[in-house]
Amino acid sequence: IGGQEVPRFSIKYQASLHSTRGHYCGATLVHPQWLVSAAHCWIRSSLMKVVLSEHSLETEEGFEQVFNVSKIFVHIFSYKTFNNDIMLIKLSRPAQLNANVQPAALPDDSTPPLGSDTCTVSGWGVTQIYSSYLSPVLRAVDVKILPYCTYYYWGMITPNMLCAGSRMGGKDSCQQGDSGGPLVCNGYFEGIVSWGISCAHPFFPGVYTKVRNYVPWINW
Repeated sequence: IGGQEVPRFSIKYQASLHSTRGHYCGATLVHPQWLVSAAHCWIRSSLMKVVLSEHSLETEEGFEQVFNVSKIFVHIFSYKTFNNDIMLIKLSRPAQLNANVQPAALPDDSTPPLGSDTCTVSGWGVTQIYSSYLSPVLRAVDVKILPYCTYYYWGMITPNMLCAGSRMGGKDSCQQGDSGGPLVCNGYFEGIVSWGISCAHPFFPGVYTKVRNYVPWINW
């Protein structure tokens, strides 16, 4: 919400997760054969397909790479609190890295801590509040890290979460279709679209899984 269509194949790490009904969540390529998404996007691996080098959900552009899934590893996720909202997806074969497909960079110990950085979140999620229609093309919006997350969601934020949005509202990811997708700050994959109250609401920014807390788990 509040963003715009991105140039085709410019977000090279973005993946689309498909169920039998089509696109339902985003994911992020972190290795030729591995992706990271939100645990709440879990479905049985036999029902999931992964599409890389995707731009339009409605038009086949000829560059798509489509994969079956061989394994899914879900963290110790709580549907009650949404803590540890992260899962790893192993593709049935390695992706072909090319001009359209490249893994995202994971933060490490030398990556500076996040302050009030401006970050980019991307996905095919709904583009209007209360809409149920996904965006037919990949869109992105710049959002700011909001350090005082507990101010907005008292008692609901764990150390494994971070908030990003706009203090005025109007810019946000939306759980409908954007869930599991990437939040990238200063070139590093820092967040996974997880949850929030409403979308693009000035008092309720988007809540993201804090990826840097899970880098050892991802690399393991």
